[in-house]
Amino acid sequence: MLNVVAAVILRGKKFFICKRPQGKHLGGFWEFAGGKVEEGETPAAALVRECEEELGVRVRVTGEFMRLFHAYADRDVFLSLYFAEIEAGEISLREHEDGRFISAAEIGDYEFCPADAPALERLKEIL
Repeated sequence: MLNVVAAVILRGKKFFICKRPQGKHLGGFWEFAGGKVEEGETPAAALVRECEEELGVRVRVTGEFMRLFHAYADRDVFLSLYFAEIEAGEISLREHEDGRFISAAEIGDYEFCPADAPALERLKEIL
């Protein structure tokens, strides 16, 4: 099972999403920034590292949002999502094809990774 973290980076009532690159697992789908937790790493440390690697920003984890499990055909994923805010830097996409802040009302305009569905539904309720 993959242990994965993701950042819900808020800017007002909008949150940041990024588009997975073609040729990768779920290429072309939208997701929250994040990635795999490495051996001996806390989820919060993994989230800070992944945001630096993927977005070129330093984030501060402000709280846990939710945890969920998703079984894809080829892998199982345990996903921990955290609220985060940008402490330093400007977003510069390093691994994704595209990225933007969207409102909860815009969620239906994008095709997200299936594992993100429960988090997106919850964001519709709270934003």
